[in-house]
Amino acid sequence: MAHDITLNLADEAVTLSLGDRLSRTLRAGQSIYLHGDLGVGKTTLVRGLLHGMGHVGKVKSPTYTLVEPYVISGLSLYHFDLYRFNDPEEWDAAGFRDYFNAATICLVEWPEKARELLPDPDIDIVLTPMGEGRQVRLTANTASGEKTLDGLSHD
Repeated sequence: MAHDITLNLADEAVTLSLGDRLSRTLRAGQSIYLHGDLGVGKTTLVRGLLHGMGHVGKVKSPTYTLVEPYVISGLSLYHFDLYRFNDPEEWDAAGFRDYFNAATICLVEWPEKARELLPDPDIDIVLTPMGEGRQVRLTANTASGEKTLDGLSHD
C-alpha cells in the first residue's frame, strides 16, 4: 500500500509551501508523524500546514507542553512535540490518546519517543538535511493517507 513522494526542499519558503499544499488535502481523522533531527524543518512544515488551513499567528513547537491545540474552521488539530516525552503514565493522565479520533488531525513530531502509545499514522514524513536544504519523503500508510498524497501530487 505504501505510496511515497520524495521532494527536495531548497529552503524555508519551499518547506512552508509544501505545508500549505498538504493542508489542502488533509481530512479529519488523520494522523501525520514527522521524523528528522533537530532543526531539520518539522515545525516549519507544520507552520506552513496550519497557516494553509487558515491559522493566523505564531506556531511554536510544543517542546515543553507536549501538545499545542488549534481550532481552525471548526476542525481541531493537535500539534505534538514528543522530544522531551519520557513518561507513558503522563500520556494516559493527560488524555492524549483521546485526541486521536475521527474528528481531529494530529501532527506528531518525534513519534518514536512514544511509539508504543500511538496509533499507526496515515502518513509518515521524513525530513533529512541535503546541502543547504532538505529532502522530504512522504509515505502513505492507509487508504486515507493515499488519498491525501494523491491530492498533493495532483496539486
